[in-house]
Order: sequence, then structure tokens, then C-alpha cells
Amino acid sequence: MSATPQKNRASRRVLAAAAGLVTVGALVAAMPAGAHDRGHGHGGGHGHGHKPRTVDVQLLSFNDLHGNLEPPAGSAGNVSKTHPDGTVESIPAGGVEYLATSLRTARKGDPYSVTAAGGDMVGASPLLSGLFHDEPTIEALNKLDLDVTAVGNHEFDEGATELARLQNGGCHPVEGCYEKGKKFKGADFPYLAANVTKEKTGKPLLKPYTVWKKKGVKIGFIGVTLEGTPDIVTANGVKGLKFHDEVETINKYARELDRKGVKSIVALIHEGGAPASTSYNYDCDSPGAGDGISGPIVDIAKGITPKVDALVTGHTHQAYVCTVPDPSGKPRMVTSASSFGKLYTDTTLTYDRRTNDIVRTSVKSANHVVTRDQAKAPDMTRLIDRWNKLAAPIANKPQGWISADINGRGSTAPEKPLGNVIADAQLEGLAPADKGGAEVAFMNPGGIRADLVHKASGSEGDGVVTYGEAFTVQPFTNMMNVVDLTGAQLVTALQQQVSGPNEASPKILQVSRGLTYTLDLTKSGADRVVADTIKLNGEAIDPARTYRVAMNEFLAGGGDGFPALGQGTNKLVGASDLDLFNAYLAAHSTATAPLAPPATDRITVIQ
Repeated sequence: MSATPQKNRASRRVLAAAAGLVTVGALVAAMPAGAHDRGHGHGGGHGHGHKPRTVDVQLLSFNDLHGNLEPPAGSAGNVSKTHPDGTVESIPAGGVEYLATSLRTARKGDPYSVTAAGGDMVGASPLLSGLFHDEPTIEALNKLDLDVTAVGNHEFDEGATELARLQNGGCHPVEGCYEKGKKFKGADFPYLAANVTKEKTGKPLLKPYTVWKKKGVKIGFIGVTLEGTPDIVTANGVKGLKFHDEVETINKYARELDRKGVKSIVALIHEGGAPASTSYNYDCDSPGAGDGISGPIVDIAKGITPKVDALVTGHTHQAYVCTVPDPSGKPRMVTSASSFGKLYTDTTLTYDRRTNDIVRTSVKSANHVVTRDQAKAPDMTRLIDRWNKLAAPIANKPQGWISADINGRGSTAPEKPLGNVIADAQLEGLAPADKGGAEVAFMNPGGIRADLVHKASGSEGDGVVTYGEAFTVQPFTNMMNVVDLTGAQLVTALQQQVSGPNEASPKILQVSRGLTYTLDLTKSGADRVVADTIKLNGEAIDPARTYRVAMNEFLAGGGDGFPALGQGTNKLVGASDLDLFNAYLAAHSTATAPLAPPATDRITVIQ
């Protein structure tokens, strides 16, 4: 999801020094004649020296792991399942100890199995991975036997040089090696970035594609991130890079693979859609192919050449297994496996040895839950324990106390309780005249990466918020800015939540106490923000007056489709968002008087 990306290096140096259930999958057309024994060919003779004409290839895929090595806490760690009677069950899922077990179990008996990912494997990660610049996650993915992944927007959070280090290995240029005598080896799988080129040379930043081969079977994988990556990553993260159209790029490299004799092609695309239901077992091909999905991936899928046989997608953190027609009108599989390792997708690709192509009519796919009632993978437990020991001195330090869960990432409402806490923390920390004189604060919803969960994550006790938990909520360590904006610019910024690039998928800013307005979702575009209801401390916003506005550096740069916020002047750079969050928790909670979830009464929503 779009988020506040930059992990500020200076503050990170300081910080370091301180230290399976099946979906109703989309089944397409009839199966070819003959038994479909997975991993065993069918058709074409049984004598010596005769290979079966077709063989089933198992494609296992997932996306948007975001460094969640441990099971994600609270509502962000659940997937929804709708039962036939209409009741919805919430199933705890995720964690690499279980993901490893799920994938290894799924591969058993499948001689032709390939594992691919749809980007955002790292970035916006919990402290266990983020503190170490995501080396633990790359190590875990190596152990998972990941074969290939596309880059996502979050792979650019720390810039192209750091992404190259994750691929190629070597210790961190500032913080060095984290374990004595151990050098970081890098990813043993290729990161693909077909649509990312260097501005100076025009050459691809990383490999555009790779070809997986086994016993004469060849499948090409092309990887792209969303073209809009520069809009949702800080300027430093994408400096010197150009991001190209997803469809044009995939079609270009599909032609190249085709010329090389690679006829079976899978696109890994870090862009996605929104199914009509958030339940992982929703049939988004009901009543017709792809009817139950919307969003950018639909048009992308319709434009990608029929040479591509399946699309593994991501970015929206949604679960879906759909077919969307290709340009020739034939259905083609499009999948996404939620986020944080809570699901994986199992897709069968029937490979025809005579044509070297996939028999598209027999492609079938389903999402499976990474349940937490299965055995943990011991090697992943050892990995987590090893890195937790290194992180413990920083991670376990208490920051404050809460009386109940305060939902952020897990809240689907426009105004989130944790969003209010964060915005209030930013306003309070930057309101003093010498800190910027802020009168109002804005927080982008994508930058809230988790919930604050009352139940203890370790030995700290229920209700205690540790540094590690606070970091997981705000992992980017963005520096805060306070700027001058006119009342007119403020109104425009609020309207940009629901218009322009954000019209189809609104991004509702979290606002500090004192700012109130009505959001009328029965209207369209900018009109959804009712301008004459916008008030600050009970007074209507004066278009001509100048206001001091606090926000993170990402928003202050116009990120997330808010160009009006990028027009601020008289900028003062304050503390990091995480420092302000922790200071607020310390100032507003004690063991005997914990912080309660705040009311969500700042934005009046008309549905």
C-alpha cells in the first residue's frame, strides 16, 4: 500500500548505536482430455523414451511480506473467510515459521514447483527486520527457496544503492556487519525491475526478466513495479531513476522472450485491485470473468499481450483469484495473496512440451491460508530468535501503556483511532513556537503500518507499548516538517483526498484534534469533502489566512497525490515521527492510567 517511505539514515544510525483453505478459484473452461496428475505428464504414450506431452508446473506465489517475520499482531494478522451461511470467520494467519511450513508442504510430490513473489518483500518492516535494513527478511526468503520476485515500491525506500546491496550482498555502508564474522550474502533469487531504468544511461536498474528451467520446461518471469512508484516513495528513494508504463514494458519483454523460444510467461506486477469482498474465498469471477474486481490491475491485465499466461500481482494487500480477459478476449488468471505472508497462492500451469507454451484453458488457482495451527519451521524459529537477541536491548524498552487495542492498519474506517493518536502526537510535539508553531497536523493513512495491540507480544506484559511495537506502527523514521499553507491550500489538500489521483481509491488523511469536516461519499470527486464544513477549533477555515501545518517529509513533498501539501513555505524540520509518537505515549500514559482509544469524531462520514 502506499506509505510514508524513507527510513532516515541519520536517525537509523543513532537508533542502531542505541542498541490451507481453498478459495472458490476461477476455473477456466474445460480441462484437456486425460487425467491431471500434478507433476506427472498426461497424454502422449507410455513406452520407454516417450515423455508425456504435458506436465503440470506448480506456481506458488505471495506478495507484500513487508518484513513480517513474526506473525503480525492484532487485526492486521487475520484473514476473513465467508461461510455458505453468510457468517464471516476471522482466521489468525502469517509468520514466516508457518509460511515456510505451508510452502514446503505444498511442494511435496511436485517435481515441477516454482515460487515467485509480487514485490514489497521488504520495507515498512517491523523492528525485527527494519532495524537491520531488512537483512533478516532476505535471509528468510533465501531459506524459503523463493525463486524470483518483482520489486515493489517499498524496495526503493532506501534508494537504488541499498536495493542493489540487498540483491548482491555486503554489509551496510554505515552500520557495517550486524553479526561478528558474518557478511550479509544478499538475495539468492533475482529481483526483477523491468520498468525501472537509470536516467543517465536508460539501462534497466536490475534484470527485467529471468527464465526458470527444469528438465526441458522453461518459464519466463517478467517483473515490474507500479509506474506511479515516484508518487508514493520519497524523492531520495527514486533519485536518478525512471519508471515506465507497466503494460508497454511487459509486452516488450514478452516479445523478447518469445523470440528466444520462451513461450510460457508469467508477469509479476506490483500493482493490484480491490475485490468486491475482503474475504479470501470470495469468487471474483461471479457472475462473470473478473466481474468482482476493480482497480488499476484490471486495465493493466486487459492490455498485456496474450503471450503472457498468468499475472501474479500485489500492492493493494487484497486477496483474489480472478480471470480477466486478455486483449484477444481469452480469460487469464490474475492473483494476489493478501499481505504479510498470511496467504499463498497455488496455481497449476499445464506446460505443453510440443509448443513450449501453457495450456491456458487448464490453468487453475486458489489461495490458501497460512494458518498458525501447523508446525513451525525450526530453521525460521532459529533465524527469528537469532535476530531478536540482537534487537532486544532496543525493541523491549517500554514507551507507554494502552487500555485496549488502538486500531490503525486494521481499521477500514476513513478515520482511524490510531491515526488520531499519531496526528495528535505530531501536533503536540510541534505546537511550541520554537518547534514550529503547528496549529494542525496531517498523517497519511498508508504510513500507519500496524495496530497498537493490548495483548503482550513478549514478556513485557499486557498493555505495555514497547519501542519495537511503536516502530512497527511507524517504521519509516520520517523527519517531521512544519510549513505555512493558506486556508485555500488546506481546503484543496483535503479535496485531493478524494479527487485527482486519489479519486478512484481515496486516501483519507488522519487529522489532529480541532480539525473537523464532513465527508459525503454519496457525492463524487472533490465535492465529497464538504468545503463549508471544514473548521479548525470551531472556526471556519479562512482561505486567505496562513496556517502552520505539521506533516511528515513525505507528505510535505506532495507525496501520495497531495500536491497542495507540497506548496508549503517557511519550512521548519522537526524531530522524527517515531520520536514524537513515543514522546506522546510517555506523556499521556502510565501503568495505572493507560491511554484509551480516542473517539473518532473528527470526520463526519455520510455514506
